[in-house]
Amino acid sequence: MVAAGTAVFVVALVAFPVLMYLGHGRRRLDAAARAGDTLLGLVWILFVWALLGNVARLPLAAAGVADPLRSRAVAVGAAVVSVVLAVWGYAEAMRVPRVRRVDVTVDRLGAGLDGVRVVLLTDTHYGPIERTRWSARTIEVVNGLAADIVCHTGDIADGTVDQRRAQAAPLGAVRARLARVYVTGNHEYYGEAQGWVEHMRDLGWEPLHNRHLVVERDGARLVVAGVDDVTAASSGVAGHRADHAAALAGTDSRLPVLLLAHQPKQIGDAVAAGVDLQLSGHTHGGQMWPFHYLVRLDQPVVQGLSRHGRTQLYTSRGTGFWGPPFRIFAPSEITLLTLRAG
Repeated sequence: MVAAGTAVFVVALVAFPVLMYLGHGRRRLDAAARAGDTLLGLVWILFVWALLGNVARLPLAAAGVADPLRSRAVAVGAAVVSVVLAVWGYAEAMRVPRVRRVDVTVDRLGAGLDGVRVVLLTDTHYGPIERTRWSARTIEVVNGLAADIVCHTGDIADGTVDQRRAQAAPLGAVRARLARVYVTGNHEYYGEAQGWVEHMRDLGWEPLHNRHLVVERDGARLVVAGVDDVTAASSGVAGHRADHAAALAGTDSRLPVLLLAHQPKQIGDAVAAGVDLQLSGHTHGGQMWPFHYLVRLDQPVVQGLSRHGRTQLYTSRGTGFWGPPFRIFAPSEITLLTLRAG
């Protein structure tokens, strides 16, 4: 067992950086990316439960269970839990997201827009695993929600438009009564940000590239604005950076503002700009427990609705997944936000 385990470990240790380089480097080989990402997820699961297994040794020792039985029990337990979580986590990642329904009271919202339905998609991460059917089924769910506004807050894909065109194509079938709006995420800037902005426009969406539009119903109006991801300024893509002033330029200060911004950490600028509600993604809810504790070091919120002064923030756990095809205790979501007048 020691010899076999050591051999597997050495092979994985050598293969992992090679697969990640081939899959996510300049060559972008999807097969290598699939293998490397899956290996990364399995390593994380085994690492977490091996650590927890070692903690479990303490009560076993206190109960008088001696080695080698104690060590064998811990090893088998960690292995069984890891396998179960890997299988379940894969199924959770690949399933069509559940609908998460949230009511949000917006104090300045006019009575004519009371009950307006906003569907939030984010972090679809179309990538090396072919998910065209998943994408189409997800959009079927979205269209069944009778949305007034549909938002996508970035990280559409890992790769260029040409690489992921088929997976992104169902986005063109999204239906919304008032608007379909999109902002860039950080992953667009790893590939082809301007290409995705133009492609979303071709699909009939309104890219809110530091700009806004105003929607109206029954005499009530709502400003829907968007800013680029916080990483845009350092990406080298000309004309891309988060600019809240530009996004809200010329708006009526009496109107409520719904802002799309990929990362929750952009909430500080939203508060300063007088935004009523910011919609974000990026965190994936941690994606694989207990990674959310590390995410929390970088972001003010991991998931759900939170208040920051007079500005509210809704952070989605994401519609797809990044990298490892696993979701463990952090399910994906299609979010239906119903806005209520204050």
